Amino acid sequence: MPILTFTSDFGSSDHLVGVVKGEILKLNDGFSVIDITHDIIPYNFMQAAYVCKGFLESFPPESFHLIFINSFDNNVDHLLLVKQDNQYIGIPDNGLITMILDKKPEEVISLPIPASTPKNIRNFTAIFIEAFSSILSGVKWEKVGNTEVAIQEKNRVKPYFTSQYIEGQILMIDRYLNVIVNITRNDFEEQRKGRKFKIVLLRDAFIEKISSHYAEVPEGEKLAFFNESGFLEIAVNKGYAAPLFGLGEFSSSDNHHHEKRQYYQTIKVFFE
Repeated sequence: MPILTFTSDFGSSDHLVGVVKGEILKLNDGFSVIDITHDIIPYNFMQAAYVCKGFLESFPPESFHLIFINSFDNNVDHLLLVKQDNQYIGIPDNGLITMILDKKPEEVISLPIPASTPKNIRNFTAIFIEAFSSILSGVKWEKVGNTEVAIQEKNRVKPYFTSQYIEGQILMIDRYLNVIVNITRNDFEEQRKGRKFKIVLLRDAFIEKISSHYAEVPEGEKLAFFNESGFLEIAVNKGYAAPLFGLGEFSSSDNHHHEKRQYYQTIKVFFE
């Protein structure tokens, strides 16, 4: 049974997730549908790229992935089908794919949206499932869509480097209110060059050690480690790092969840 993952920024307050799942099963009930998350913050390409990059590498070859993030970013007449590392990704042409992969896709085709077809999530799902099903039935790649396509590109925000420090930007605050920063282990070690370091959170709050797990520090103590995706993560053992260091989300109105936005603050790692 082929695997089909589903990731979106739809949330859970309305019917859109159900619309997509129903359309998938109606058109091809042979897929094993796996939800990744539907809680990507709307318009937050940085968080979306981090989450998608993190899970794609975990699935076996010949898996299919449906990603609906900021699906109406522009008024295009096509969708994208990407083949990367022997996996298939259906995604709107809004630049997110190059942020996820950190490069151009190995292979990509466009899937046209007929002029007479309303541009909505139900119809987009149908177009993707038809393409996925064609691949499963053995239709040649170049017959599934148009190989002559110039895709939109966006770049992931990179850390800022000097000889004395790295300045990283917050990618997201996770469910445990840990702070994930766009500094990778490779970034850190290449810039560190064996030197001592200090991760500065507040004027009087810093970390001078990389831990491998939470239990390496006492309960309530802050720590830094590189997570399973290879990015720097700031946490508190059985505590909440984001609000402790003023890095949480905020809302201009506590009564309107959709108005919530994340601060894009930076964290510096100084080398001595």
